Amino acid sequence: MITVDEIMTSDVAALREDATLGDVMRMMEEKHIRHVPVVNDKDELAGIVSHRDVLTATGSALWAGEGQSPESVKVGDIMTRDVVTIDVHDSARAAATCLERHRFGCVPVVSGKTLKGIVTDTDLVAVAINLMEQLEQLEQQDAVAEDDVDDDDDLF
Repeated sequence: MITVDEIMTSDVAALREDATLGDVMRMMEEKHIRHVPVVNDKDELAGIVSHRDVLTATGSALWAGEGQSPESVKVGDIMTRDVVTIDVHDSARAAATCLERHRFGCVPVVSGKTLKGIVTDTDLVAVAINLMEQLEQLEQQDAVAEDDVDDDDDLF
């Protein structure tokens, strides 16, 4: 069984609730990510901000005020608080099922309440590619072995 801790990103870029929308936007651009977990002082997961949340915030009433800037909107005001998570010891299949069922692009990985990593749809695509490559190699090996058996039949 492939476990979540084998495929997750463990060096997670996270912010605190008092960070700003500008901080999130810069982090997403610099690190080429679409999801930013939000943690408290104990590194416990408090919420998550997705690229969709950023787009919604910049197109919403939060943004409508005169002089509104990304630096004036706090992460705590736009993040999703009730976050679906998976445990660090869960299977990669459980993570994939969670993403598919909820139509999420990522799921934070926790141990207790502490953020340990994140699994994204991209991580799972990489696992799928790896498994397909392994299957193709096995098929090629089977084809070669079958040819060898056929060649041996010609000897009789």
